[in-house]
Amino acid sequence: MAHQNGKESLQSKLEKNIFGMYLFMALAVSLAGIVEIVPLFTNPDAVKDEVVVADGSTKSLLWQRGDKKLSDWKPGDGVRPNTALELAGRDIYQREGCYLCHSQMIRPFRDEKERYGHFSLAVESKYDHPFQWGSKRTGPDLARVGGKYSDEWHILHMRHPQALVPESVMPKYRFLDDATVDGESIQAHM
Repeated sequence: MAHQNGKESLQSKLEKNIFGMYLFMALAVSLAGIVEIVPLFTNPDAVKDEVVVADGSTKSLLWQRGDKKLSDWKPGDGVRPNTALELAGRDIYQREGCYLCHSQMIRPFRDEKERYGHFSLAVESKYDHPFQWGSKRTGPDLARVGGKYSDEWHILHMRHPQALVPESVMPKYRFLDDATVDGESIQAHM
């Protein structure tokens, strides 16, 4: 379709030229990949294993082992395979699509870190197959929220999220009260 001035739009040209369309798509995907992946290598916060909390102290993001110092750590240290119970939780997280709202690859913005906590590091997903990265973080990154509230808060929040956070768009998960973990099926899944 031509513009009012008689010139053909870029979209019209690309729709008629398949090579141009493929080239344009390759360029767009490459740029998107660069925007998502390059910060992992250039942002120092993406490889830190500790974060400064509100009171000024530091808190470990990954599990510590013995008397190792930060300079001794290599990428992936402290990350371990999931336990059976964690694997059952991951299966629910995956089945219900929780990762779509509760994760995003890169979130280096200060206001996002203050609101949700430090973003997940790539190394923490070492054992996540299939991957658990979403494209939009509507809720907090669940890797950091576990210790922020009491167990009772989490149970109530899963049953009725709007009772604790009125503006929450999270669905109710009351059925989890009656759900049991089948050890044999988890063992077979591992």
